[in-house]
Parts: sequence; structure tokens; C-alpha cells
Amino acid sequence: MRAALDTNLLVYAEGFGDEARVSATRQLLDLLSEADLVVPLQCLGELFRVLTGKAGHPARQAQEAVLGWKDAYPVLESNAAAWRGAMDLCVAHQLASWDALVLNVAAEGCARLLLTEDLHQGFSWRGVRVVNPLIEPQDSLLSQLLGG
Repeated sequence: MRAALDTNLLVYAEGFGDEARVSATRQLLDLLSEADLVVPLQCLGELFRVLTGKAGHPARQAQEAVLGWKDAYPVLESNAAAWRGAMDLCVAHQLASWDALVLNVAAEGCARLLLTEDLHQGFSWRGVRVVNPLIEPQDSLLSQLLGG
């Protein structure tokens, strides 16, 4: 089963955020070290923006972090079809355009889960379920991904 990682988890894994989320995200990624994880390209751009903006990292340090994620996981790129699907999500479900793009790209990339804090827990689009991995009880598909 494939899962896509959203920006907020990448940010926490980089150590920016409250200690509980940073720790929980790092532990989760350790547990998922053998899982089929992907990262939408949009999330890498957002990560760079957060690291150089809110987190105050120098651009070169943020660039190295983003390139590290690019090297660690396959990147799902956006295209015109992904944008059309994202707009469908915006119209039908009033999602923010960037969140809709991430979710639709995850669907096009054959992900079964989008791991994020940003969208409505349990929402599904084209076979992708939105799951917040930092809350209890744990989603059944996330449990499967974790091998449980």
C-alpha cells in the first residue's frame, strides 16, 4: 500500500513545530521506513517556504533538507490533469487549491493514504483516504501500512 506525505509531516520531521508533533512524526517515519511512501512535488516547495520563512533557516540549509526528502522518496509531479482534478475538488468540496492539488496528485500517484493534519480525517477522493497519523484511534489503513 502506498502513502503520500503532506508538508506538515515533513516540517515536523525537520524539527520545526511543537516537541510532541516532532517526536511523533519522527517515530512514525521510523516505523514506516520500509513502507511505500511518496511525496507530492508541491509539498517539497511548501517545505522550502516554511523552512526559509517561519522556521528561519538559511536558504542553503532548507535546500539541503528538501533535496534530502527528494532523494529519500519518489516525488509525484503535478501536471495539467492534476490541476483539473484539484479544481474539481475545490468546486465539489470547497478545499483550498493547494490542498486539493496535493490530494489529487496523491490519487494520480496511486497512493491509498494521504498522511496529513490539514484535511478532514477520513475524507476520500479517487481511492485516497485522508489520515491524520498523529491522532488516536489510529486509522485502520494506517495500521495496515504499519504492519498491524
